[in-house]
Amino acid sequence: MAGVVALAGLTASFPSMADIYLAAGATSESTAALRIEVDRVIGLERVHPQLDLRLGTGLLLLSSGEEDGNAAWLLTPALRWTFAHARQVFVEGNIGAALFLNTRVEDRQLSTAFQFQDRLALGLPAGNGELTLSLTHYSNGGIKRPNDGFEILSLGYRWAL
Repeated sequence: MAGVVALAGLTASFPSMADIYLAAGATSESTAALRIEVDRVIGLERVHPQLDLRLGTGLLLLSSGEEDGNAAWLLTPALRWTFAHARQVFVEGNIGAALFLNTRVEDRQLSTAFQFQDRLALGLPAGNGELTLSLTHYSNGGIKRPNDGFEILSLGYRWAL
């Protein structure tokens, strides 16, 4: 709850500096997942006119019918490639980080609260923002055994403020 309040405070204090990203989906074990982030896209025109950097942070909330669920704080840097002449369709990829409250998700033992976050997303402009379809994998990268990672498939929308 404190994280949601902090995110709301950040976007209210600096509306021109952060956009809001919401995504809903399910894990590989059918647990509901909600992702709430504030982020900013930074143009990398000096490197390449179709390349951008997206910096985001927020919360991942996991619901569970059998247990209390789980939550994680996310740090999400992503590189974005926008295809030329394709209605601004883009693909994003990132290797980020997540810090989970519990080291158990569904029947999986994460071993460590720290997890790497690998994400691939496909998106396009829609209304006042962007619509994305993403696949995210969480794993501790073999830091400690067992390393029972999991995936989330989600549909998201990013509101440009």
